[in-house]
Amino acid sequence: MKPAIRTGERLYRRLDFADREEIALLRAGGLTVRQIAERLGRSPSTISRELRRAGTFIHGRTVNGQRYEYERERRYRASTAQAAADAAARRPVSGKLASNPRLQQVVQQWLEDDFSPEQISNRLRVEFPDDLEMRVSDETIYKALYVQGRGELRRELTTHLRTGRKLRKPQRSNTVRNRIPNMVNISERPKDVEDRAIPGDWEGDLILGSTTSASAIGTLVERATGFVMLLHLPGDHTAETVAAALIDKIGELPEQLQCSLTWDQGSEMARHELVTAATGIDIYFCDPHSPWQRASNENTNGLLRQYFPKGTDLSRWGPGYLDLVAAQLNRRPRKRLDWQTPAEALDQLLSEQAA
Repeated sequence: MKPAIRTGERLYRRLDFADREEIALLRAGGLTVRQIAERLGRSPSTISRELRRAGTFIHGRTVNGQRYEYERERRYRASTAQAAADAAARRPVSGKLASNPRLQQVVQQWLEDDFSPEQISNRLRVEFPDDLEMRVSDETIYKALYVQGRGELRRELTTHLRTGRKLRKPQRSNTVRNRIPNMVNISERPKDVEDRAIPGDWEGDLILGSTTSASAIGTLVERATGFVMLLHLPGDHTAETVAAALIDKIGELPEQLQCSLTWDQGSEMARHELVTAATGIDIYFCDPHSPWQRASNENTNGLLRQYFPKGTDLSRWGPGYLDLVAAQLNRRPRKRLDWQTPAEALDQLLSEQAA
């Protein structure tokens, strides 16, 4: 599918290689910019920009000691233009933090003080209520740490996040790149999920035990309220085991709370279609190395490490204890809920739906 950008009511599709091949043929045939634009159903400015990006040759000659220069259009080649477009798409852009040293300094200081990106984003509004330049979203902070790096935030600051997760470079392996068949990307997730106004949309992940054990705990966090459920995975976290645990846990929920589940692209979700078939829940997958797309779950995993320290065998805790921990978290007042608890907020939303 070709990437698209929505601008107002119009949907703008980027030029692809097939478009560029057609431009090359039409230009070689002597058609004007406007004629090419009409053939492709594009604006003349789009075609003009594309041809300009192909560059120009500067030609010149000297007559009686006087230098005369003129421009001549370079022959447009689709392959060259596509390579240039691909390179431009990969080129990192200057982010908001890189262009605002004052904001960058405050964010870095608060990360060193173990503030979460969400806390930083909201605290800036309190500390600088009238300064719109001192605004940044938690998603932008995550991206600056994990994606952009240069000129943004020092990557070692990732150790101050509750997960303590460092940036990991992709490793070559013999594993098939797409380990998850028929997965649906988060870009296809309904937009109203972002609003967190309706309960029933969940984020999921695994907390892994020690390297000497295959134990894990599955975490499910309801996006609207932060309500937590935990999956007991003492023996392994294979795709079959995780699917069975999800089916059991989701099956405990009322139907109106079985809307969607967002997970990363871990191999433990390779049997996601079984979960959807058994429960009806829609499952979406985040982009690789994009923890900000599951920010609620990332923050909750950090809280859970208070109960389940890193490097321990998670099979030592039974399902009853996991339910107890989840209940404690669901009774903690949350600032973003106006000091309601997740349990209270979820109950209120369900009551409003039933009214």
